[in-house]
Amino acid sequence: MPASEVSTRGIRVKAESTYVPERSRPHDNYWFFAYTIVVRNEGTLAAQLVSRHWIITDSDGRTEQVRGPGVVGQQPVIDPGESFEYTSFCPLTTSFGTMHGTYQMVAENGERFDAEIAPFALGEPFSIN
Repeated sequence: MPASEVSTRGIRVKAESTYVPERSRPHDNYWFFAYTIVVRNEGTLAAQLVSRHWIITDSDGRTEQVRGPGVVGQQPVIDPGESFEYTSFCPLTTSFGTMHGTYQMVAENGERFDAEIAPFALGEPFSIN
């Protein structure tokens, strides 16, 4: 499950993670992951991604919540038929974990809604959880 995809009110969010061994230090309990997100507007109104809420859980059951404006320093407006893609990173103290959450969107008519980010895994290849 290193990838997920879900659509909420015409906003499709695809997520995919990758283990980054050159930035990881397993002997220090530090695993580093990259994740790429594609937010596609399949609706009829432009929508702006204004904030994010992530729930990150490691394999020991520790959960961290991350909230903030936009993504990677941007609050993109995504027109119908267009998409926005970015890559970001997540370190963990275990070799496996999951991420999921929401993006708060504002449609061009002023309506606010949360676009779901379905759960996806962060995992060192060939590790057993």
